[in-house]
Amino acid sequence: MNSSSVFKGILAALILGFLSGCASLDDLVGLRMPSGRRGRVEVVVRLREQRAYLFRNRREFAEAGISTGKQGHETPLGRFKVIQKDIDHHSNLYGKYLDADDRVIKSNVDVRKDPLPPFAHFQGAPMPYFVEFSPGYGLHAGYLPGYAASHGCVRLSRWDARRFYNATRIGTPVIIRN
Repeated sequence: MNSSSVFKGILAALILGFLSGCASLDDLVGLRMPSGRRGRVEVVVRLREQRAYLFRNRREFAEAGISTGKQGHETPLGRFKVIQKDIDHHSNLYGKYLDADDRVIKSNVDVRKDPLPPFAHFQGAPMPYFVEFSPGYGLHAGYLPGYAASHGCVRLSRWDARRFYNATRIGTPVIIRN
């Protein structure tokens, strides 16, 4: 398939999408649920599988690889609801210490264990597309090594984190299972 036919296919999809009521290109590529679709959305996280799923009206419509809490920092099990969303969230516990010129003094800092050096300041680790389901725990974009490696949060790829962020609302159920 040549680039001209690929372009024509994309253009046709855009035109059909806009004519059928999709609000934007994000709707067409699945980053948002099209506005005409209604129903109960639910997030299910399966720790053993290291997978997260989005359901609408009990039907799966998205799946993603994840990295959850490592030993000593386990992701909590149970039924939760989304309590907060922050597209540009930063950790208030984990990050790095910087000097006055914003050069890294110490990385991989836990502010509860690592004292702040004199004349330094803390910069929290970025957690884009943060969907908090329990105080201090949420889904967000982050590193995916292929196994449980977080401090308890559910990390997704940036693309998947954006998709989950856009699909959920405050009050959306989040179920964490083994």
